[in-house]
Amino acid sequence: MSDVLISVEGQVGRIRLNRPKAIHALNTGMCAAILDALISWRDDTAVEAVMIDHAEGRGFCAGGDIRMIAESGAGDGSAARDFFRVEYRMNHALFTYAKPVVAFMDGITMGGGVGISQPAKYRVATENTKLAMPETGIGLFPDVGGGWYLSRLAGRTGQYLALTGYRLDGAECLALGLASHYLHSEALEDAKARIIADPQAIDAVLDALSSPTPDARILAHRGAIDRLFASDRLEDVLAALEADGGEWAAQQLATLRTKSPQTMKVSLKLLLDGKTMPTFEDEMRQEFAVGSHVVQRHDFIEGVRALIIDKDNAPKWNPANVEEVSDHLIDQIFAPLSADQQWEP
Repeated sequence: MSDVLISVEGQVGRIRLNRPKAIHALNTGMCAAILDALISWRDDTAVEAVMIDHAEGRGFCAGGDIRMIAESGAGDGSAARDFFRVEYRMNHALFTYAKPVVAFMDGITMGGGVGISQPAKYRVATENTKLAMPETGIGLFPDVGGGWYLSRLAGRTGQYLALTGYRLDGAECLALGLASHYLHSEALEDAKARIIADPQAIDAVLDALSSPTPDARILAHRGAIDRLFASDRLEDVLAALEADGGEWAAQQLATLRTKSPQTMKVSLKLLLDGKTMPTFEDEMRQEFAVGSHVVQRHDFIEGVRALIIDKDNAPKWNPANVEEVSDHLIDQIFAPLSADQQWEP
């Protein structure tokens, strides 16, 4: 059975993730197949819109094939770079796609799942949506365009999400603009059938089937997020959380203490740079360079060991604390690749 099911129904190109045992985590072959489909439909007048969902099982897409990336990173890193190269080309193709794309973020939507849903014009959240960029917990950073999308959220919400890996529910996604519509999961099959029947009517279909949205809990903390995560220096953020004395700040501080100091600093710089990045292509070129360096560093290999392989949840980060992560180290991680190694769309 193929890991991704690609078909044309009516005048809609369908991309259905089909790796249920891995919660549809993307591997290199899946990214290549999706990219090929997008390219083949780009100039095909018989395809008017594209729909991305998952075929069966729970969750939309749990991310990328982290275990493979870590195994590669522990060696020469070439398979990891091959994966990122193809995945980012797919992300960029979606971002620049002229035809409307609808992504159904029903269930877990993390990492690579964010990368294939956020470029879509229509991003449908449900009561099952759990959207997060939890990469700092495994010594990685919010890639697949995270530096672009998160840096463009209101206030300091993006920095908060990048550092803590907080899981947004569907209502929170809608409130922050990461979802365009909120539908109850029971309405999804009806929505898909109606879109296939009339791909020109996507707006009308999704508007008609939208559900009332619960309160977005994150909005209650917007003031605290903007105040406590105001700085682009990680030391300042930690100091602000320590000085606050409130329960919510203490919870955030405890969360950050579990994350990789190195990749928290990488994430803050990524968002700082991402906010002024001229194009999405420039963003992906930078993320590819950063990713190429990070996957071969200790923290990523150790983070995957601790959270995914051994599951002891006790990573030994190196450097172990924030003060030891020098500006020089961050500059090395952000160093551009040589011309022959650079990412191109």
